[in-house]
Amino acid sequence: MSDRKRAGNGGSSKPRVTGSAPGVSTENNDGGYNAGMAVFSYIIGGIIVWSLIGWGLDNLWGTRWIVLAGALLGAVGGFYLSHMHGLTSHRNTAGKSGADSGPSADGNTNAK
Repeated sequence: MSDRKRAGNGGSSKPRVTGSAPGVSTENNDGGYNAGMAVFSYIIGGIIVWSLIGWGLDNLWGTRWIVLAGALLGAVGGFYLSHMHGLTSHRNTAGKSGADSGPSADGNTNAK
């Protein structure tokens, strides 16, 4: 079984990164665009799928409100999935300038 896993790597020496969202690459610099598209896909896909399920239940039971509840559930579920995959994390503030961070380490305020 372990031979199949090694052969499935395609002879590449790079380790495969798993655990991130499909289509989101950690190797290139367009991760923000890819992450945005993944979030968009999760939310729109959730809305479409759960609206169709709600529409089917509305037709089955003779109601008219389940399709709206399904759309809301799909949007919330899509955002939840994107959050769990780490696509909606906070911005990195490591490149922030020192002027925005308040007083310096020695207590002086840099005021003249």
